[in-house]
Amino acid sequence: MELKALQNGSDIRGIAVDHEEKTANLTPAQAGEIAVGMVHWLRDKKNLAEKHQAGNLKIGIGHDSRISAESLKQALIDSFVEQNIEVLDFGLATTPAMFMATQFPQYDCDAAIMITASHLPYYFNGLKLFTKSGGAEKADIAYILAHAEKPALVAKGTVTKNSILDDYSADLTDKIRKGMKTTEEKPLAGFHIIVDAGNGAGGFFAGKVLAKLGADITGSQFLEPDGMFPNHIPNPDNKEAMASIQQAVLKNKADLGVIFDTDVDRSAVVDASGEVINRNNLIAVLAMIVLAEYPGSSIVTNSPTSSHLKDFIESIGGKQVRYISGYRNVINKMIELNDEGIDTQLAIETSGHAAFKENYYLDDGAYVIAKILMLLPKLKKENETLGDLISSLKQPTETQELRFEILAENVRDYGEQVIRDLSDFVLSQRGMKIDPENHEGIRVNVYDEYGSGWFLLRMSLHEPLLVLQVENDIIGTNQKVLAALAGFFEGYKQLDLAILDEALKK
Repeated sequence: MELKALQNGSDIRGIAVDHEEKTANLTPAQAGEIAVGMVHWLRDKKNLAEKHQAGNLKIGIGHDSRISAESLKQALIDSFVEQNIEVLDFGLATTPAMFMATQFPQYDCDAAIMITASHLPYYFNGLKLFTKSGGAEKADIAYILAHAEKPALVAKGTVTKNSILDDYSADLTDKIRKGMKTTEEKPLAGFHIIVDAGNGAGGFFAGKVLAKLGADITGSQFLEPDGMFPNHIPNPDNKEAMASIQQAVLKNKADLGVIFDTDVDRSAVVDASGEVINRNNLIAVLAMIVLAEYPGSSIVTNSPTSSHLKDFIESIGGKQVRYISGYRNVINKMIELNDEGIDTQLAIETSGHAAFKENYYLDDGAYVIAKILMLLPKLKKENETLGDLISSLKQPTETQELRFEILAENVRDYGEQVIRDLSDFVLSQRGMKIDPENHEGIRVNVYDEYGSGWFLLRMSLHEPLLVLQVENDIIGTNQKVLAALAGFFEGYKQLDLAILDEALKK
């Protein structure tokens, strides 16, 4: 089995359960080999050789609700025990909680593994890896997979069962009280807040955080872990999932609705009026929070954010840095800017991955909600909603995303050539101008006959696709932009343009 195919950027991901024509390629056998590679990595690359040889290297393992989690976890445990590792089995956990297993002194793990495939269908699974210094990088995963089948030292380790969610929840409630500047046991008394966990690992937040702080959690839904995800995909970027939490908030007349992805490294909210606060809107809310605490801070986002968001952030005294898509990319850019002396307190993708400098540079969906909860007493006092906070953020009239499959053998070379050629095409067009503030693909501002908006063409991070995002403030003009681009794209026979043809017929 070719383990290198399991690399998904800075994660490991594969098919864990045979499904229709898809054959499992991340099975207990592969997990056991990956555990060998991980020990090599910790020992040789993370400078833990002495600790490993002394027999006290400690690794924590947790998982979300996926049906393949237990078998993969057991394979990891068996392999680690054979390699003289002390294993802490945390059972059901979240990705942020597993990172905290390396920080909480009562656990003091040298490394932690979260078994999850985020929002992907139930038959996928994967591994996210952490050390005390943060998440694994792309080069780390490549090293682990390249060393996975080499023999390791053989000596028996130990395994202990633990539950980290109680400690993680207590830490979070302490932070929320501190952020509210109160010592009250139940500062959320009088607030009605609904949680939708999508049957992932986030159900703990309702009882262990919100109820502990005094909130009424009546109407919370899909809190029980179920790896088949029978109600909707646990994904704050999914329309069906967001419609579900919207309906629950309005039906129960709640003050706030909270939704998590499967492993709780992403989240979104719905305010009392039913307004969805995700994507650009969530970035705007968090920008307001950050800039109130750290005036003048820079905020790193991925590239496909609205032009209006840049105007909004600048209007409240901040600076937006649009960077390459991928949560590790935006987080690493935030770290880089801080190292250069540029105060950067937040990195966030439109998908909902958000990391605060003050919280270990960790993308933590529950911490995002914690920051928003800290606002609630003030908003209630002033009779405002979260939506009111960002009422000056202009919303586009039309947004579209089209994904073109690249059929060429060398996907990246072909896709990048298309992007380069599009640059020449744009220079020859009236009503189009390349945006110089861009680090990914080509971003173009459109005006005059093309309305008022922009489009972005970029390579997909992990799939053989070119992704086109188009946004406009004038109704009907996205079609004009797409029609002009169709004339350009027709010269590229190795692109599947069926979706563009469909869009032009509407």
